[in-house]
Formats: sequence, structure tokens, C-alpha cells
Amino acid sequence: MAFYPRRIPFTLCLATFIFVCDQLCKWWMIEILFKAQNLGVASQGFFEWLLSGGERLGPMHIELLPFFNLVMVWNKGVSFGMFAGDDSSGAMILIATSLIITAFLLFWLLTVHEKSIAVAISVIIGGALGNVHDRARFGAVADFFDFHFLGWHYPAFNIADCAIVLGVAYIVLHGLFMSKSDNKNKDNKENEVSSNN
Repeated sequence: MAFYPRRIPFTLCLATFIFVCDQLCKWWMIEILFKAQNLGVASQGFFEWLLSGGERLGPMHIELLPFFNLVMVWNKGVSFGMFAGDDSSGAMILIATSLIITAFLLFWLLTVHEKSIAVAISVIIGGALGNVHDRARFGAVADFFDFHFLGWHYPAFNIADCAIVLGVAYIVLHGLFMSKSDNKNKDNKENEVSSNN
């Protein structure tokens, strides 16, 4: 098994970038848009907000387009609200599970050959840590983006969720389509080499 430790600085930078983008978006939505503009409450600066224990705002929504709202909802479960509960032990279990999965992803990142898969894993790690940070501070994950059509609402989500979904989608698509073509190209090259010898 080959290890690629030189990926660590790039992984840390990319995962940190995703984490910071997610947290900046959450700070702006909670402190500036919902607290300051909607409720008229003084907002905290980004670093003060990032490092403090958070208070959860109640549900709110702002209609922007006929199919898109900005909302303030708290997801106490995992994706799409599964395993949601009100006790703090549920949040701690989800935090521990997320950190274990992140550790597995770090190991995978250090051993996977394809650089594009390493990038996708880094993006997933950044998103996962963004949601872990929410759970540690609020006991739930802040979600804002609400797409809807004819009364049907896609579950609200955030930047971290987008990063996780895009990273996972790339890995799945790569496994289904790209890795097969990579293997065919590799086999063709090996056949060419053997026929030339």
C-alpha cells in the first residue's frame, strides 16, 4: 500500500477553505441577515461568533424566488433530519461518528492513488468539520437554503452539505464511469508494451 503524505498540506488548506466558507456563510445568515436585519438585534463579529457558544434562533424564512427561500432551521439529526432528537447525547453521538468517519477519510486520502479522489475527500472533510463545529456549539446544524416546487420542499441545507454531497457524488461517478475507462486505458498501454516487446 502506497502512502502520499505530501497531500497533507494541500488537504489541510482545501478542507480549511471549505470550513471557513461554510462558517462565514452561517455567520452572515445568522448574525447579519436574520438577527440584525430581521430581528434588529446587534450582531457579533465573525471571530467572536465562531469561538463562542451559540444560541439558536427560532425558525424564520425570507422568500426570494418562487422556488427558493432563505430559512433559519436547525437540523438535530443527520442528512434530511434522520435520527433527530432533542437530547444532547444524540448530538454527541453524531459528533463522535462524524469524527470517526473523518479519520477514516484522512487515512483513505493518504492511500488513494487518484489525485481527483483526494481532492473530493478533502472537500468532504471540510464540510463534515463545518457541521461538526455547529453540533458542538449549537447541538444542531444550521441550514438555510430551501428549494421548493408546487408545495414540495427539498430539505434545507448549507454550504457544508453542498461540499459533502459534491465530494461524494464525484467519488461515486468516478467509481462508476471514470475508473473503468482508466482501467481500459491502462490495459491498452500494457498490451501495447507487451506487443512491442
